[in-house]
Amino acid sequence: MHCGLFSRLRNTYCTRWAANKRLNQLIISRTVVNEVQFNMENDPLLKNLDGTQVKLLKEKCILVDRDDKVTGSASKKDCHLLKNINKGMLHRAFSVFLFNTSGQLLLQQRSSSKITFPDHYTNTCCSHPLYTAEELEEEEVIGVRKSAQRRLHQELGIQPHEIDLSEFQYLTRIHYKSGNVPVDGVWGEHEIDYILIVQKDVELNPNKDEVKMCKYITKEELQNMADEAESKGTLLTPWFKLIIDKFLYKWWNDLDNLSSHKDHTHIHRMVN
Repeated sequence: MHCGLFSRLRNTYCTRWAANKRLNQLIISRTVVNEVQFNMENDPLLKNLDGTQVKLLKEKCILVDRDDKVTGSASKKDCHLLKNINKGMLHRAFSVFLFNTSGQLLLQQRSSSKITFPDHYTNTCCSHPLYTAEELEEEEVIGVRKSAQRRLHQELGIQPHEIDLSEFQYLTRIHYKSGNVPVDGVWGEHEIDYILIVQKDVELNPNKDEVKMCKYITKEELQNMADEAESKGTLLTPWFKLIIDKFLYKWWNDLDNLSSHKDHTHIHRMVN
């Protein structure tokens, strides 16, 4: 009997391991297919940058106009160059705020190897949908939800089956722009950012190439952290600061029913 139980447990583990491996390979293959090819070795802008992060600059992001209408695609590199941002280049993004069932927010600190805003504290996951048929799908913002599911897996090891697409609550969009910190005059952000809220307990396995650390915090702990950030030298991403100041605590108070906060027609302009 014990042998039979051990065999079943081993088979279950092996099946899950194989499924996870296939999923990882599929995600990687889809990303590679939708890359923009450029010469990394001879580009002075990429010198001394982390190799893994440089490879991600090949990804195709979704270009949009001020009304979030798709206008084309460009590499992640081109989307984040200040010279392009200052000419008006704008791309689609998302920000996930993941709360556990105790009402704590999962905060992450970005890896030191990130090209933009290294070592900054921010919301659970921030990234970009890719210019693919799946992630361009706009009905019920399915494409953005799929991209959030993909990046939660890549950054924090959250398996896609743990958060169903229907469990991402789409609240609203914000439009913001910022130069990089530390200031380099090269990189920045200019995004229309979809806000997604999830409340669920999940298993975490952070990717050190993306995430320096992560932890769950209470509303009061975040308030203290934000209030003391400047005096203590704590780095917060610009989009996270904007969302904290204008929206986050209202959402946090109403996690049980966010319907009054859903605004799918208005894009909040938070651009200086």
